[in-house]
Amino acid sequence: MTNVDLAGWIRHAAELVSADADRLTRLDAAIGDGDHGHNLDRGFRAAVDALPTDDVPPGKVLVAAGRAIVSKTGGASGPLYGTALRRAGKALGDAEDVDAAGFGAALHAALDGVRDLGKAEDGDKTMVDALAPAVAAYDTALADGADLAACVRAAADAAAVGAEATIPMQARKGRASYLGPRSVGHMDPGASSTALLLRALSDTTGSDITGKA
Repeated sequence: MTNVDLAGWIRHAAELVSADADRLTRLDAAIGDGDHGHNLDRGFRAAVDALPTDDVPPGKVLVAAGRAIVSKTGGASGPLYGTALRRAGKALGDAEDVDAAGFGAALHAALDGVRDLGKAEDGDKTMVDALAPAVAAYDTALADGADLAACVRAAADAAAVGAEATIPMQARKGRASYLGPRSVGHMDPGASSTALLLRALSDTTGSDITGKA
């Protein structure tokens, strides 16, 4: 995985978020502020604009995208997604090419960043409920000898399942927690957008959907 691959991921993620912004916002309107999708759309547009134009290591691509998202995305999602990308980018360091093990370490760093900032654990009905199973599935696939693309597919599939699993949960973190039992029956918007971003990653890993870093 190179800087071109990761820039391609950010661009494709921005496309998917833009296409799905209304649905994500409707999910958020049910249990939150009602702005998640459009905020994230604005943040990822900024991330695309901030992608480095020179030949930088892959990690620098994610750090630049993360900084832009923090700067341009309102609500809690900007700091959370921005932190995830920056932590992942820093974990990649200055490596010019990233293998499956290296990207797995970056995913762990992203998850740790989200947990550190949001203080959320599995079952709290947050983006962690999609990201944590995704990282676990990636680890399992890697241990079984899968290549990078297969590891990412496993992570994306697990994130989608994790997002669906938030529907019957009662929120224990964030604005949704104020609703108590009324938060049951709604998918968490952050978990849904996390699954979307991992789907974008799966779409671009091992494919020719790339961009220039």
